[in-house]
Amino acid sequence: MFSFGAVSVLLGLLSGLGQSIFWWGVLWGCVVLFLMSLVLWFSPVGLASCWGEFLVIDSFSFSLVSLTVLVSGLSLLASVRDVQKADNKRVEFVSSVLMLTVVLVFCFSVSSLLSFYIMFEFSLIPILLIILGWGYQPERLQAGKYMLLYTISASLPLLVLIVVLLIKGGSVFWGWKLLGFGWSWLVTLCASLAFLVKLPIYGFHLWLPKAHVEAPVAGSMILAGVLLKLGGYGLIRFFYSLSLFSTLTISIVFCLGLMGGVVASMVCFAQNDVKALVAYSSIGHMSLVLGGIYSNTDWGWLGCLLMMVAHGLCSSGLFFLASETYKCYSTRSLFLVKGGLVLIPGVSLCWFLMCAINMAAPPSLNLWGELMLGISVLSYSMTFALLSGAMTFLSGLYSWYLYSITQHGQYPLWLRGVVVAEEYVSYIISFMLVFMLGVAGVVLMSLT
Repeated sequence: MFSFGAVSVLLGLLSGLGQSIFWWGVLWGCVVLFLMSLVLWFSPVGLASCWGEFLVIDSFSFSLVSLTVLVSGLSLLASVRDVQKADNKRVEFVSSVLMLTVVLVFCFSVSSLLSFYIMFEFSLIPILLIILGWGYQPERLQAGKYMLLYTISASLPLLVLIVVLLIKGGSVFWGWKLLGFGWSWLVTLCASLAFLVKLPIYGFHLWLPKAHVEAPVAGSMILAGVLLKLGGYGLIRFFYSLSLFSTLTISIVFCLGLMGGVVASMVCFAQNDVKALVAYSSIGHMSLVLGGIYSNTDWGWLGCLLMMVAHGLCSSGLFFLASETYKCYSTRSLFLVKGGLVLIPGVSLCWFLMCAINMAAPPSLNLWGELMLGISVLSYSMTFALLSGAMTFLSGLYSWYLYSITQHGQYPLWLRGVVVAEEYVSYIISFMLVFMLGVAGVVLMSLT
């Protein structure tokens, strides 16, 4: 009996040690890959020359690959306290995040339209597993259903278009000029609908707040930091190949996207959940990205890239802070989350920095992205000056509203403030400093 108990204890210790090694191995692997990707930014040799026609990486896709690896590693670091409990599956969680990272890296790297579509749809499986397996509330089943119905139904016309292209040309790669289509408005609609839902623009956005509210911290960080960027990346790639920038459909979607961004920014003030407010702010920022893409200018595309990278870092940090606030207050309601300056003053500094970056305060990368996108939108038509100005003003207003309503006032008396603050302050500050260094590094690279 004693030997059997000793063997069981030994096996348990070895299993826990193996899980810890696997966890930290994947985490440090993401760190090493991110540093390697930064070095390859300045290398004249691209992966296209090494891997033939399967992988083609340029400066646009390479920055999104680096963003994917960085956000995935930080999401694992943010989930240490969530999955170390006995009832959570650590290996399964890390495997899901790792599978999602690999799929997204290949999605930003493949050269074939069909391969991109396969990776584009396959990325739904691991994020759905993360939401259903490690979500907080029973409503995560409904959130997963919304996400699948919206994304899969909208991507079916894109699959039909890719099949037609393959039948006509035999094989289709990025960068080919695919002309000679009739019904250009229909082709435009088929090519853009899947990416407009993934971006998303207002009207196709209902799945996003539900998924964010029910997802764990890692799911929210990857969903906001990387998965939303698939919409902008796919729009640029497809529309460059199909040359569809001069159609009437583009102008209509352009107007609806900017108007929806203003409406989404106004909806932020009606939210009583911290994560829902941050999710709706993402819809407003992605509307500016849509305007930069449809402006069909190099300035707009570069601003689109800067905004996607900056939003990926900033929104991930905001969702992490929302998750840690939930752990401290046991609620995300804006009616109860008060007095952060008194309860957790160190975290209030992180909230201030993240909200300032979210409102494009200098010298953040968001400022350069919004300036370039605003100029590109105005170059398309001066009639959008009011919409872009209103969106920028509302962005600063709801960021200030989020900080003031959560950090000022009297914190609830039923909180054990000192115990909670001492448990989380050092961890949160160190994590947010990593975000600050990442944002500062990208700013320096963009300036050089």
